[in-house]
Amino acid sequence: MLGVVAAALGGPEVLQVTELPEPEAGPGQVVVRVRAVCVQPADIAATTGEIPLGPVMPPFLPGWDIAGEVASVGPGAAEFRVGDRVVGMIPWFQTRGAPGGYAELIAADAGWLVPLPDGVDFVSASTLPLNAQTAQQGLALIALDMLPPGSPILVTGASGGVGGFVVQLAAQGGYRVLAQAGDGDEEWVRSLGAHEIISRSADLAKVGPVPAVFDSVPVGLAAAAAVKDRGVVVATRPTPDIVPARGIRQDLQLIRLDRDLLADLVGQLAAGGLRTRVADTMPLTEAADAHRRVLAGGLRGKIVLTAG
Repeated sequence: MLGVVAAALGGPEVLQVTELPEPEAGPGQVVVRVRAVCVQPADIAATTGEIPLGPVMPPFLPGWDIAGEVASVGPGAAEFRVGDRVVGMIPWFQTRGAPGGYAELIAADAGWLVPLPDGVDFVSASTLPLNAQTAQQGLALIALDMLPPGSPILVTGASGGVGGFVVQLAAQGGYRVLAQAGDGDEEWVRSLGAHEIISRSADLAKVGPVPAVFDSVPVGLAAAAAVKDRGVVVATRPTPDIVPARGIRQDLQLIRLDRDLLADLVGQLAAGGLRTRVADTMPLTEAADAHRRVLAGGLRGKIVLTAG
């Protein structure tokens, strides 16, 4: 089979299309024929050695989010059958690229996967696991403050993969969503349920004070300027400390695999309750070019690599 291996730490040029042995399903595993794998900023961070848990030494396979079909079933994974459509998140923080999703076949623990309804295509499904779970888990941290319905939440990066799901889930949860959108993306973000659109160039200190900020970019202290004293800021990457005297709680949202949550989110996608956006699809063998396009910026939606 073919896989895309990070042969060294560095830019897109380190990604090499490589022939690899086909995996076998071990106990509690299935082999998935990968039809779609979403290109995430976390994949790029892994190849440059800038992931939060420290660099992974090459060679390794990038890739968190996959969608495809079960090709074989190992002992103890009887809940799946050959041919089942599945979507899942490889807990890359544990596997550290062994395996990663940039491959035609992957041996995956059954607990990483959930069934994919027939009405959802592989490409759309592959954009969901990492981004939507991060959004929901981060909102759960905000909810610890017991904000009453109608409370405003500022969402930075509302045009992006995580931010777009935050807007939808927060609006569904009864919050008033103030969404910072990229230029030209205002209508898309509004269609996701945002109540107010804020320009990316706006001074966020003039937006608040709000009780909570989901800083999905993150922009750090600029977002903290919008939150009221004793409020809460949830960020997707480490940000500078806020002045302690303000009493603001800073939470770092690092993804954790929650199979029940993933199944619920996939169900919402299938039912039309969640929307996602794909900028383009590219063959798996063009992963390096896909990384270049993500690094160049300006995309509206995710790039998804396809195989098979």
